[in-house]
Amino acid sequence: MNPEDKSGWTPLPHSDEDLKRAKSVPDTPQTRAATYRLAWDDEDFLTRRELRPVRLQLELLKPEMILAERGIRSTVIMFGGARIPEPGGEAWAAKNETQKKNLEANSRYYEEARRFARLCSEHSATAYYREFVVVTGGGPGVMEAGNRGAADCGAPSIGLNIVLPHEQAPNLYVTPELCFNFHYFAVRKMHFMMRAKAVAVFPGGFGTMDELFETLTLIQTGRMERVPVTLFGKEFWQRAINLQFLAEQGTISPGDDELITFVDTAEEAWETIRAFYEF
Repeated sequence: MNPEDKSGWTPLPHSDEDLKRAKSVPDTPQTRAATYRLAWDDEDFLTRRELRPVRLQLELLKPEMILAERGIRSTVIMFGGARIPEPGGEAWAAKNETQKKNLEANSRYYEEARRFARLCSEHSATAYYREFVVVTGGGPGVMEAGNRGAADCGAPSIGLNIVLPHEQAPNLYVTPELCFNFHYFAVRKMHFMMRAKAVAVFPGGFGTMDELFETLTLIQTGRMERVPVTLFGKEFWQRAINLQFLAEQGTISPGDDELITFVDTAEEAWETIRAFYEF
């Protein structure tokens, strides 16, 4: 959607005119005062601590309205490390030679993520890009690969960016009118899950694990319907987390480890989704 094109919006009647009138008054000490600004056009007011409930609501509403207007009904989430480079690319996040070696080895997941996103997007095309639309965190690494794979076949994809001290700027493959930015992690997580019909998780760090366990908890507790959850890289994940140990300790139920499926290739992951939904 073009930001200048208001055809998809239902703005407050005369709001544009009111704003122009409010800014066209004589320049006086009174009209320069912060208190004179229209409340919804006053950034200092909207960013006050007391306005947090309003900002939370706005972050929930804005993407929801735009995705609904676009007709997007379901998504495939792709989680994974921002630090994983493209094959042949620089391991910019490496702090030592061991990390450099491992990040370069893990670059194969960038290519798997890209191919997986293409498979999802090719299927999405059959539903006029309303179903199984790729959504990522919008940043570099695996996220970039996901949006890039969709772009490879001319498909739209969503990027849910968040303001962070480092690493997070929109990658160039996110569909611009589906590129969002968040302040609140909680609202961003809601938008990841609200339309999810499948979750693909690639090797990553704390953020990736946070998103993985959030997903598993929502499914385990029945707060969202069960969807296919595929973990790319069985060797990586079985070293990173030990679900069998948790089951033996009684901290998860026997069978909870069946909520996930380990895969190594994009084709395996897509076949898992196809089998789950029987199409």
